[in-house]
Amino acid sequence: MLERFKSFWQNVMLAPFVNLFIKLGISPDTVTLVGTLGVAAGALIFFPQGELLIGVLFITAFVFSDLVDGQMARKTGKTSKFGAFWDSTLDRIGDGAIFGGLALYFAGPGDYYLYLCVTLYCLVMGSVTSYARARAESLGWDARGGLAERADRLVSILVMTGLGAIFDLPILMYVTLWALAAASTYTVVYRVLKVRRQALAEDAARA
Repeated sequence: MLERFKSFWQNVMLAPFVNLFIKLGISPDTVTLVGTLGVAAGALIFFPQGELLIGVLFITAFVFSDLVDGQMARKTGKTSKFGAFWDSTLDRIGDGAIFGGLALYFAGPGDYYLYLCVTLYCLVMGSVTSYARARAESLGWDARGGLAERADRLVSILVMTGLGAIFDLPILMYVTLWALAAASTYTVVYRVLKVRRQALAEDAARA
């Protein structure tokens, strides 16, 4: 859903940073690493202390590196298979840090066991969503589609966590977590069934 806005951010809003980093000789892989470290630090330092708004703002300052590094690689002609692997691998670390930080918040100052469980469920299902697509593509099948793409998950939880902290409305975060849990579950089931149909068609064609 949010993929349609990617070109706007890359070509308009983030273009000055892309050009600056290229001019300074910074590699796309370095931007990916620094961005992931920043996201993980913001989530695992501030969220467990109950500093949700500061954590969201800190993470936001680094999360756009995921768009900057790809644009840098394309602009300099340095796209590579390792770069794609590196980016995807660090994406999983960043995602895990965000939901892991929220889980630590609910285990600590948030003191809400139910939402600790829901957050952990979102963490696991988010990883399965990405894995299902990657594994299917490695086998030559297509597993794209569903409701909970990575950008949708991150933007929704960060925005609602931030707004909930500003207006003292934690229900915004609670509702978002339930919505992400449902959307991730649907997406995993959708992708499994989509791959199963392709596998059955392939088996039938061979028979």
